[in-house]
Amino acid sequence: MTETFALAARGFADLVRQIPPAAYSGPGLGVWDLRSLVGHTSRSLITVDSYLDRPAAREDLPTPEAYVSASSSMVAADPDAVAERGRQAGLALGEDPAATVTDLVERVLPRAAGAGDPLIETIAGGMRLHSYLPTRTFELVVHVGDITRATGLTAPDWPEAVWLEAVSLAARAAAVQGHGAQVLAALTGREPLPGGFSVV
Repeated sequence: MTETFALAARGFADLVRQIPPAAYSGPGLGVWDLRSLVGHTSRSLITVDSYLDRPAAREDLPTPEAYVSASSSMVAADPDAVAERGRQAGLALGEDPAATVTDLVERVLPRAAGAGDPLIETIAGGMRLHSYLPTRTFELVVHVGDITRATGLTAPDWPEAVWLEAVSLAARAAAVQGHGAQVLAALTGREPLPGGFSVV
């Protein structure tokens, strides 16, 4: 879990180092400009850092897919709050987003690698670190894709282990949310998914 998270985090940092400064005020994703999108993506690291300092009293979310489903419901309930957190995270990148992201990666990865598997309090409830980290790998891979689409930069050449973790989590989340038949039909070429379908 920590290995794939580290690969995804370093790929994100490498990509951010390639973003021209002028691009940050351009379009990112939805209501976000590129700065806000990169800021939101950086929260995949920020939350690990902050949650390691927040022990949980109980395990509410036993699996990564349980977290994705719970957070999806939270986003649907208050999309403006998610958008604002992204904007604030974008502002926090400062004048040198690449340096900020690189420093974040270099601080968080050793903490995550050396933490063991504590019970942490996330925005959606208590869960084990090793269940939370795949959700961060998933977020990093998804949003790095968004960044490359927004900028035209080349996506990282993710190793198979990163794709396996991200894609399998998306499929498991779909199953937990009751969309298993639809996703299986789409992945096997039977029927396309409906427009706008998402597990997040």
